[in-house]
Amino acid sequence: MAFDYGKFVQGGIGKQLATALGLPRPTRLRRHDPKGSLVPGAVYVTGHGDAKVAHRVSAWLERAGVPIATSPSTSVAALVLDMSEIETPADLETLRAAVAPTLKTIQPTGRVIVIGRPVEEATSVAQGAARRAIEGIVRSIGKEMRAGGTANTVLVADGAEDAVEAPLRFLLSGRSAYVDAQVFHVATPVAPVEDPSDWAKPLEGKVAVVTGAARGIGAAIADVLARDGATVVCVDIPAAGGPLVEVANRLGGSALQLDVTADDAGAKIVEHTVSRHGGFDIVVHNAGITRDKLLVNMDADRWDSVLQVNLLSILRMNEALVPAINDGGHIVNVASIAGIAGNRGQTNYGASKAGVIGMTSLLAADPTIVAKGITVNAVAPGFIETEMTAKVPLATREIGRLMNSISQGGLPIDVAETIGFFSWDASRGVTGNTVRVCGQMMMGA
Repeated sequence: MAFDYGKFVQGGIGKQLATALGLPRPTRLRRHDPKGSLVPGAVYVTGHGDAKVAHRVSAWLERAGVPIATSPSTSVAALVLDMSEIETPADLETLRAAVAPTLKTIQPTGRVIVIGRPVEEATSVAQGAARRAIEGIVRSIGKEMRAGGTANTVLVADGAEDAVEAPLRFLLSGRSAYVDAQVFHVATPVAPVEDPSDWAKPLEGKVAVVTGAARGIGAAIADVLARDGATVVCVDIPAAGGPLVEVANRLGGSALQLDVTADDAGAKIVEHTVSRHGGFDIVVHNAGITRDKLLVNMDADRWDSVLQVNLLSILRMNEALVPAINDGGHIVNVASIAGIAGNRGQTNYGASKAGVIGMTSLLAADPTIVAKGITVNAVAPGFIETEMTAKVPLATREIGRLMNSISQGGLPIDVAETIGFFSWDASRGVTGNTVRVCGQMMMGA
């Protein structure tokens, strides 16, 4: 059995050694339980000035049955701090005064969420400086959180307050277990925000297409979307046909065997979804490969194959998928931390995933996409426990697991939960975002 540091330090001699040497001891993270509560305790909601967004948050938390704390003096499960009305850096004292005492009593796997405004909407240099400072503060708080806690920022454009509930629900819940120190941008919704009739099934009645769905992260994405109510079309190469059919049958969806690099891949997906399911609402571009080599030794075949599968295939498929996807739908792309920070021996992979991030932001603003009310977002996984990472040399694997604020690797379901959130109709104010699912990895932005 492969050595696992996280398990070793949880008991016996491993626990004793970790305590004596001051080594990190990973906390079991709070992940989503469809039958559980949104938050395992009270939420302290406060803010600067009139804090109008905070009042909205308190109202829907109360409707959701979540107890509201009046101060941080008692243990709370989360803090939601509305800093949307700050004017100068001096106003950041409100943030310090609210967060500092909360960190002393916050429960394990607690959440700190700070609401701000986009820097681009600032009316003065001082206000812009203060707004940008929030991001630096929250990223630092993420590195100070203990026992599996996370800290994130939600920037709400003026007039987009009605769209803030979905990202806050996601960040307060166990769905965001491995999302730390990220910035979520909430803009005027591209289509009307529609809350589900049942938050346990936020994708009820939807049809989702997932490429690379036969195993690993792709299979986890299909699982989560189906759990949340969607009918899933599982797509993968013919060589993975056996596992692909197993996943589709288990979830009550359908399987489509094809090579995503084929010129007619997008057309075949459209034909399959329309004939079998009447159309589709969600597309998750997850299929990807690695062909690692130092650039000095990188041949043209390795370079081209990775770019073809990971990036060019998406561009080609979207030519058929975008016109066919139902209005108000969602496109989610799987990028990587390698596309943000780079990685030794992965220039081809890093290029493809950085390209996915660029494509995501530009596609989200495309007039055709906006006119159809479609959101486009991306997730960038960090170290995720998969069959691939299990084959990484021991020392490299353990460093990968520990080099983040939560001191452990993520799970495929962590990536899938974030993709599920981007697929909600309640998330229509969130588009053009790339969110890292990496536990605040110590590399990258």
